[in-house]
Amino acid sequence: MGASEIIGLVFQTLWWVILGRVLISWFDPTGSYRISRIIYDMSEPILAPARLILPTFGGVDWSPLVTMIVLNLLESFILGRLAG
Repeated sequence: MGASEIIGLVFQTLWWVILGRVLISWFDPTGSYRISRIIYDMSEPILAPARLILPTFGGVDWSPLVTMIVLNLLESFILGRLAG
């Protein structure tokens, strides 16, 4: 497994963790289940900086969406640089 595959795997894992957090927040907003806590603990270090920068609009947290877009852009940039 090459460096680009590992980097791609890391970015995709982060993307899916954030999506999982969004979906779980609809069903377990208090985080009472163990899986909810695990996903929260994995995603919060990534989402917290975005939440500090972004204002809330009508009580909607846009940080997961923005973070997922930034992750995709960053992945494309890094993998493009590695490809040459």
